[in-house]
Amino acid sequence: MKRWQVVREPGASARLNRAAATVGLLAASLALSSCGKTKATGGPAAGATPEVAVVVVQPQRVEISSELPGRVSALLVAEVRPQVSGIIQERLFDEGSDVKAGAVLYGIAPGNYQTACTNATAAVAVAKANLGTAQAAVATAKAAQATALAVRDAAKASLASAKAARSRAEASAVPLRLRAERFRDLAASKAVSQQDYDDVCAALKQAEAGIEGAAAGIEGATAEGARAEAAILAAEADSRRAEAAVQGAQAAIGSAEAGLEAAQTTLGYTRVTAPISGRIGRSTVTIGALATAYQPVPLTTIQQLDQVYVDVPQASANLLRRKRNLASGHLTRDEALQTKVRLFLEDGTPYAAEGTLKFSDVSVDPSTASFILRLVFPNPDGVLLPGMFVRVAVSEGANDQAIMVPQQAVTRDPKGNPVALIVDAAGKAAERRLTLDRAIGDQWLVAAGLAAGDRVIVEGMQRARPGTAVKDVPFAAPGAPAPQPADTAKPAPTAN
Repeated sequence: MKRWQVVREPGASARLNRAAATVGLLAASLALSSCGKTKATGGPAAGATPEVAVVVVQPQRVEISSELPGRVSALLVAEVRPQVSGIIQERLFDEGSDVKAGAVLYGIAPGNYQTACTNATAAVAVAKANLGTAQAAVATAKAAQATALAVRDAAKASLASAKAARSRAEASAVPLRLRAERFRDLAASKAVSQQDYDDVCAALKQAEAGIEGAAAGIEGATAEGARAEAAILAAEADSRRAEAAVQGAQAAIGSAEAGLEAAQTTLGYTRVTAPISGRIGRSTVTIGALATAYQPVPLTTIQQLDQVYVDVPQASANLLRRKRNLASGHLTRDEALQTKVRLFLEDGTPYAAEGTLKFSDVSVDPSTASFILRLVFPNPDGVLLPGMFVRVAVSEGANDQAIMVPQQAVTRDPKGNPVALIVDAAGKAAERRLTLDRAIGDQWLVAAGLAAGDRVIVEGMQRARPGTAVKDVPFAAPGAPAPQPADTAKPAPTAN
């Protein structure tokens, strides 16, 4: 059979003996003390009622607000970047000073840009000169066209006159030709004189010559008209070409003027100006540094700080709770308070000016289950700086029947539930389990568990136990004058 042997640590027996001796001495001293008190007083005092300090719960109007963390950001932020490349020749501001919109901040070497502007100016002058030449060509072509039209009109008149002469000549030749034929037969028979026959033949030949001359005139007038028509067509072609040249010159002027404007704009970019008014930060470049157009690193940054934004994240669950409280009537909406917010600095100091609720974001961040409230605060003295951590009190509404008790009157039971002791109608201490909403200053806002008229024990809770009779006196807040003793003969009514 196996036996077990207890092995004691060396010195353990001595320590146990000393502990037992100490316990015995304590028990003996307690017994002697109790015996002495019994002999001196003859037992506990009979009829002694513990005294407790109470506050009488009364509904009151309380503004409900949430204190939320936030960050300050500038109302306007402008990162100043060059729009042309070149060497920085001058810096015309003091770092940390206030600048006005349009003020020149940097000067970039204008050499090449000034040359381009001069060339563009010359191109505009050349284009305007070309326009003048083209307009003169148009005038010349129109004059030639007018001359050709006049020649054509004259040729038409000559043609008409020649045709009329031929008609007259032909008309006069017909009777002469008939007479010459009759006189030829008569002259053969000696019926008329040879002289008469010769005169008729001469007159006929003269008429035929007139017809031939008129025909030649018609041909000449026709040719002159054709030449005039050709001259007109050539003049019209020259006019069209001249007008096209005018339009080209006008387009060239427009292009040259656009180039000049672009060159002047580019030249103006060598003077880097402030896009907004505000406070300018440090310069990231010095005189002599190379600036590149639209470089990623700004030359400096300007922030408008006479007003600032404060971005505050608020949990979406708080928004839902607030809507439920407003719908149930636990909170009332005060429009004057809804848009006004208070701010506390990093060290807890209240900020002098009130802010305004600008807007609340329309979406919830899924990673934090919160949305952003944007507030605007005046900042005339520049106390609020971008990036500063602050706390903001945002009003949720007003509770017209709020039950408030001092925080020291609320304790926790072994399960962690908030409880308070009250004095009931019989003058005995009673325990109430509470539902707390939030802390406001040094008091709790009680959502459930207390009613108007309840007397809540604030001091003396160690002497009061649930069910024991107590004597209640008004609670005197620290620094307040001592109150008169309460009339315990008339206990506060219990809640219905």
